[in-house]
Amino acid sequence: MPRTSPSVALDAMLAGNRRFVAGTPDHPNQDAARRAQLAPGQEPFAVILGCSDSRLAAEIIFDQGLGDLFVVRTAGHVLGAEVLGSVEYATSMLGCRLVVVLGHDSCGAVAAARAAVEDGLPAAGFVRDVVERVTPSVLAARAAGLTEDSDIIDEHIRHTVQLLMDRSRVLSEQVRTGEVAVVGLAYQLAEGNARLVTSHGVESTE
Repeated sequence: MPRTSPSVALDAMLAGNRRFVAGTPDHPNQDAARRAQLAPGQEPFAVILGCSDSRLAAEIIFDQGLGDLFVVRTAGHVLGAEVLGSVEYATSMLGCRLVVVLGHDSCGAVAAARAAVEDGLPAAGFVRDVVERVTPSVLAARAAGLTEDSDIIDEHIRHTVQLLMDRSRVLSEQVRTGEVAVVGLAYQLAEGNARLVTSHGVESTE
């Protein structure tokens, strides 16, 4: 789906997720012909910044195939320069029209950040860096009186989306001109559905 609009891209993602939830996936673009077609180059329609959790395989839960999604994954979908550069590359060089921040329930990074804030339990090694980057979301949720896990997860997704917009001039300008949209989705591990949490530059017509 190269060079599509942000709204069409989002609707395609959500439609694929509905097929996955219903147990009727199309498994598109996963054959030898597609593999050969993509060898010279790629034109993914969306870039996913998702958590590294093994249960969060974007191509599966959105029923997409080879060349459809440009996927960047870090624990707790935390941001660094390499992540920002990857997202900008996807929108500016590959033509992705949609940026999706994909969080989920039972996120270990968020749980570790909550433990650090509420119980004073620090993480060791480089895990501490991940926890420190998630901590502002936990603190913001606490300040707003949010205590449910789902509400804290949503706050962290919104925080990551806003960081993308604030830190990347390239991305914020693409959103301003309507070239690209940025959304945050929350994935439910047991049910398999992805719920829209926040959006900039698009509203789903689904």
